[in-house]
Amino acid sequence: MTTENTYINITALPLATDLEFMNSVQTFSIDSESTELNLLQREGATAVIDLAVQFSQLGEGSDIELISQVIGRLSDVQVRDFALGSHGEKSFDAYWNMWLYLLKVAPIGFVAPIACLFATLAYERGENELAFRALDRASVDAPGYALTVLLRRVFGSNWPAHAFAAMRVELHPKVTAGIFGQ
Repeated sequence: MTTENTYINITALPLATDLEFMNSVQTFSIDSESTELNLLQREGATAVIDLAVQFSQLGEGSDIELISQVIGRLSDVQVRDFALGSHGEKSFDAYWNMWLYLLKVAPIGFVAPIACLFATLAYERGENELAFRALDRASVDAPGYALTVLLRRVFGSNWPAHAFAAMRVELHPKVTAGIFGQ
């Protein structure tokens, strides 16, 4: 489905600058030097799935602490990569709506991972202009963010969206095994 003629707003909502919300997100940020890194990654991956289920039922009315946890935990590359492969054909719309909302409420310093996640869905959906706008938001938030740079190359090369999706699906079990030890 391509809806490139429909403008989708991806600018920040007031919640993104709410001090209490920002502090909540920060408390869930993952320090790569943590002695409990794998536990925090598992909690982050589980939170992504839990929020997607909740978001499919409640939308923007989903639990604000769970939203904070997902945004904060996405600061870890492994959690982000898990999230990248966590949707399927049946859950695509739920993840689309979730990443779009989280992109709008993510505080400064937490936008890039979510913008990249949303960009991949936009690309897979054939909304290339929107995908690049999301990458622009990621670049403003974190110039040189590695996934942003990679996705710009992939999207700019006109790599077929179905091939990108297949690669994403193929990598997901490896990321899952790294986090959950399966």
